[in-house]
Amino acid sequence: MWIKFLLCGLIIVFCTLLGYFAAERSRSRKRFYLQFSSFNESYLGELAYTRKPLEPFLDQYGYRGDFGKLLKAVREHRKPVVKLGFLTAEERTETVEYLSMLGRGDTASQSGYFTSRREPLASKRESSAKEAKQRGELCVKLGLLAGLAFVILIV
Repeated sequence: MWIKFLLCGLIIVFCTLLGYFAAERSRSRKRFYLQFSSFNESYLGELAYTRKPLEPFLDQYGYRGDFGKLLKAVREHRKPVVKLGFLTAEERTETVEYLSMLGRGDTASQSGYFTSRREPLASKRESSAKEAKQRGELCVKLGLLAGLAFVILIV
């Protein structure tokens, strides 16, 4: 009898964890746009005040995850290749265009371009955070319901 309860509990926990891991895509998107927007603000401040060269500026901040990998590729190869599954084709193109503009041209043109990218990045940051919260909760609840349904079918 206790083995049956233990097995049912493990099935429910397993399905709930599957739902949690299924929501990783939206959480990755949220982290990416949070760091992307933060980087844009930092770079605008850099352009306006200290004007360090690009290499020391990129080394100064410790971005992690997918955005950190993109910055590392820009630092090493100067040609960014965006292969992130959670971005649409349009967003990948915009990201490549953004990263290819780093360190190109004079300060006024760079400042104008990166200032124009401030609002779209902020809106994507907010929408991805909202989407991550909604999808995260939804996937966990669906996992829980699938586990309960599986337990009901077994019992």
